[in-house]
Amino acid sequence: MTTSDQPARAPRRDATENRAALIEAAKTVLQGDPDASLESIATAAGLSRRAVYGHFPSRDDLVREVVTAGAARIAAAMPTTPDLGALPPAARLAAIAVTLWTEVSHVRSMARVAIRSPFSEPVAEVFAPLRAQVREACALGIADGAMRDDVDPATLGRLVEGACIAVLDEATRSGTADEDGRRMVVLSALGMAGIDWRTAMLSEPVAPAPTPKDPA
Repeated sequence: MTTSDQPARAPRRDATENRAALIEAAKTVLQGDPDASLESIATAAGLSRRAVYGHFPSRDDLVREVVTAGAARIAAAMPTTPDLGALPPAARLAAIAVTLWTEVSHVRSMARVAIRSPFSEPVAEVFAPLRAQVREACALGIADGAMRDDVDPATLGRLVEGACIAVLDEATRSGTADEDGRRMVVLSALGMAGIDWRTAMLSEPVAPAPTPKDPA
């Protein structure tokens, strides 16, 4: 058997564990300080800076893996097209906004990192199906007269997205409570779509009941 015919060697267990430790450390450290250095992340993982380069060529590569994986987790939790199919356009946007807020509210700092350059492009690719759902809801709302018609659905979808990001920025800066942020993101998204705030509040989905805790 030639060298090229030999099966690829599986990574050593310690290397696999070190990589996992780096990713977990990055999640924790960046949530506390989005501008944390590579040295800080390495220290939290119990590794040297040199060891980091055995897994990731740069800090950006490490952060990109973390935020892309996080975006994929959030995208998987979003309502599906069948879930949204029976809802009117405003309720569709509200359901998307509430689910998005629920998934990012506890990792607000990391969510803000994810939408910054140079990480925004790979994250945008993960969220492409979600953006399509927002555009479809906007198109339906424009068609039935429920939403503003001075812009096309694609533009309106981007404006709605921008409104949600603005809420994330403000909620992170001011430490907004989860329930207040949840309401803000619905009112902002639907308000950008041209729906007055009183009607928007009627479209807000009912908050999920808290999960009962097991007795100690």
